Amino acid sequence: MPRITQAQKELNREKIVRAASEGFKRRGVDGLGIQDLMHAAGMTNGGFYNHFASKDDLALEVYQQGFAQSLAVVSELREASPDAPQVALDAMIDTYVTAAHRDHPETGCPSAALPVDAGRHGIDPQTAYRDGLEGYFRNITDLLLQRAPDAGARLTSVDAREQAVALFSQMVGALVVSRAVAEADPSLSDEILAANNHRLHRE
Repeated sequence: MPRITQAQKELNREKIVRAASEGFKRRGVDGLGIQDLMHAAGMTNGGFYNHFASKDDLALEVYQQGFAQSLAVVSELREASPDAPQVALDAMIDTYVTAAHRDHPETGCPSAALPVDAGRHGIDPQTAYRDGLEGYFRNITDLLLQRAPDAGARLTSVDAREQAVALFSQMVGALVVSRAVAEADPSLSDEILAANNHRLHRE
């Protein structure tokens, strides 16, 4: 049997991470077994342990990659409006608090798809989740401080940080709660998103 190349090994690892990212965000870390995960990746069960020591190790990578990708989008939004912090902040809200994000957790940010899993699975995923949150908090804090002079407001870094934490927590909460009733009461789910989107733009 020919030996697998390093390039193929890296490709296989990425297939596993991609399948895990989609599966974990949609079904939860505990809701997706290794057999189903590897089937989704188009690989055999035995190949899993060539790449990861455990499902927890894989979940940690899902958190890290997921937040990195989400924060890259935030950076793009900021770069698109470098001198207009309110525009960038509004774009962040409109990108995050949406029906599309609600309906497709598998392609969205782990902040709203995997918070309960982070809380249940110990310090490593919680640390990765914390690092991701801090990335959002820093970006929003920067935008609020940048916006303050234009709004004629006096804002300390401490106050901006507090506002940023509350604002992003509301964004995450809006997604989590809207998903909780999306099938049982679609109109309520839409109302939750619309109300929070409206209020967030007034912060």
